[in-house]
Amino acid sequence: MKNDFISLVESNKTDFFNYLNYLSHDDKKLFVHGELTESFKKYEALYKEHDGLNIKLIELIQESFLLNSNFYSDVREIIGESRFFKFNMEEIETEEIPPKEYLIAKEILIAPDSATNTLTLNFKPFYEKSPLIKDARSIGSGVEFLNKFLSSQMFNNTDKWRNILFNFIRLHSYGSEQLILGDRIKDIDTLLFQIDNAISRLEEHDEEEEYIKVKHLLQDLGFEKGLGNTVGRIIESLKLLSTLFNSPDHVTLSKFISRIPMIFKIVIVSPHGYFGQEGVLGLPDTGGQVVYILDQVKALEKILLETLKNAGLEIMPKIIILTRLIPDSHGTPCNKRLEKVYGTKNTWILRVPFREHNKKVTDKWISRFEIWPYLDEFADDSFIELSAEFGGRPDLVIGNYSDGNLVSYLLSRKFEVTQCCIAHAIEKSKYLFSGLYWKDLEEDYHFSVQFTADLLAINSADFLITSSYQEITGTEKSIGQYETYRHFTMPGLYRVVNGLDPHHPKFNILSPGVNDKIYFPYTRNSKRILEVKNNMEQLLFGNIDDPEVLGRLDKADLYPIFSMARLDRVKNLTTLVKWFGESDELRNYCNLIIVAGKIDATQSTDKEEIGQIHLMHDLINRYHLHNQIRWIGKLFRKDRSGEVYRVVADRKGIFVQPALFEGFGLTVLEAMVSGLPVFATKYGGPLEIIVNRKSGFHIDPVDQEESTGQILNFIQEIDKQPEKWDKISKAAIDRVNESYNWKMYSSRLLKLAKIYGFWKFSSNMDMQDRDAYLDLIYHLLIKPVSQNILIKHSGV
Repeated sequence: MKNDFISLVESNKTDFFNYLNYLSHDDKKLFVHGELTESFKKYEALYKEHDGLNIKLIELIQESFLLNSNFYSDVREIIGESRFFKFNMEEIETEEIPPKEYLIAKEILIAPDSATNTLTLNFKPFYEKSPLIKDARSIGSGVEFLNKFLSSQMFNNTDKWRNILFNFIRLHSYGSEQLILGDRIKDIDTLLFQIDNAISRLEEHDEEEEYIKVKHLLQDLGFEKGLGNTVGRIIESLKLLSTLFNSPDHVTLSKFISRIPMIFKIVIVSPHGYFGQEGVLGLPDTGGQVVYILDQVKALEKILLETLKNAGLEIMPKIIILTRLIPDSHGTPCNKRLEKVYGTKNTWILRVPFREHNKKVTDKWISRFEIWPYLDEFADDSFIELSAEFGGRPDLVIGNYSDGNLVSYLLSRKFEVTQCCIAHAIEKSKYLFSGLYWKDLEEDYHFSVQFTADLLAINSADFLITSSYQEITGTEKSIGQYETYRHFTMPGLYRVVNGLDPHHPKFNILSPGVNDKIYFPYTRNSKRILEVKNNMEQLLFGNIDDPEVLGRLDKADLYPIFSMARLDRVKNLTTLVKWFGESDELRNYCNLIIVAGKIDATQSTDKEEIGQIHLMHDLINRYHLHNQIRWIGKLFRKDRSGEVYRVVADRKGIFVQPALFEGFGLTVLEAMVSGLPVFATKYGGPLEIIVNRKSGFHIDPVDQEESTGQILNFIQEIDKQPEKWDKISKAAIDRVNESYNWKMYSSRLLKLAKIYGFWKFSSNMDMQDRDAYLDLIYHLLIKPVSQNILIKHSGV
């Protein structure tokens, strides 16, 4: 397989170099995958005699550039693997080159003076110490691989792993109370003898008998609480433990480790934006991530309560969402230190303020791109606050997004506990060549520190959660979000020759669900609140006067095209308005309804949102859309955010999500489970959420003709055959209910935390060198840039 590309080049050498010669006449410096395939189609059309060169060869090239007389190419024959080649145009020769040489050539192309003063980073030595997943199809199934690896190690090196398992089980306690194994069991032989003894004596009791009735029997044998709440469950746990010591297998290992009560306190970190339970969605930097975390913690608390009860423990778990306290909170609850999460028993939002450097800055919302100078001190202060709230340390730290993952790195090191990271959306993949042209973007985005924080989190985390396979390593034709960190350069700052390995078992796909109390099918009329329904209908279709709404619908009975998102460049809503404005046929059938941002630019403090607001007004005026659009720039309560999808579904509308890139796509799930046919970007999570043309449609946000054509064809079809709308609607609902729910998510997350906790304990790998490397990167590359941002803020 590895020689396929070279073989293809050699067998089509003349044609291939002719194509490269054709490409060299283009004024562009750097060609990405799509541009290469498009240019090849033009080349084919110009040179009819061409018959030897197959487009499949061109499709293997992810990017290419010409430097002097050499074409350099990044070639991806296998998912998750890149190889680099230099094609000498003068000698007509092909040479495979190492990643570093390729990156240096790229630097010379873009910034000739930078190549000699660019630091090289390489994480490959640390990945070589770990077992790796060989089959690309299994990437993202890290815990399953790890279970099999650990059980095989236990089987093949019995004495060593018996001791590791024995010591691991003896570790567990809650406060001063010992769990599972007491002091009477001093060694493995005693344990195995007492397991058989306990099973024999317990089998004389009824399986449903509660733990309290056999507590003294078990304690006399050396067993403490934590094995189960009934005799039957305790026997199951003891049999699993016996099997692990005598003939371990991955199924038994997973079952037993998952039963151990070892997670009681969890901290979930999300510093940026306005984190609250109401009145925040749609504010700058505040969207799907907040919804995700609030739904996540509710499901997690339920599963924690259930597992602790099944273990025979009367312990109340505690979950804390750690975020930033914002004194000038714009009427939101973000200036409150502590807030209980609705519908939970012991889950809280803890807000810790940034230390005051410039009150004009630190009292207000700070963009996720400007937040970096405050996170080091925020982690220090949060360590103290969390220690007080938990009465000790947490058992698990989960970071969210780049800033939260950086704080999770700092906190997990301070607490010495398991670290999990969730990217949600990796900024690097949203902006084309954002690493290469980082200096041009630095003033507004500070990618130099953000991308470094991502590298730090990826390599420090004990396990990583992604919402989809492509988030890790893309598709056969496109690179995944995480994969973009494998080889890249930021000229003049650093180059990364090996930033990660997607085959590492730390990667796990764990897709979120939707809150079924808020988002449910439009057909469930008994669950819908009539007053809310009427209010939403009036807002969307009633043409009531409202200072936060622009436009009216003169023909409200046309099919509604609906979209709802943050108003930023990547969400691409202005492009949807442009498509609509330029399609007379679409306008004959449809109205457009947009819920996004604000309609008055003076009410926003976000630079990107302000630019998009002005563009929206310009497009509405340019295409004379005032009587065919409703642009709603207000925040919805949760009950209304669910009903807005349903009132659109009542009128047989559709939902369009045209993002240039979407990390996952919670609004896609929300719309689908409400019953709306969804047209969503094929770049990102929706590619996996939607089964194309069965439960929705994939669209290309950069191909206007194709995308508007798909939407128009569907509208024309359902206008003649309404049952086609019903068919897609039902399939969308079924797809979400079967594959995306929070109960499955929370059960699996808890299992991951326990398995990786065992891995962290049991691994004999010395990671001190990795930790030192990460510490060096933090102090050398993150703190100085953060300090420069702070200096800039001091002058505000």
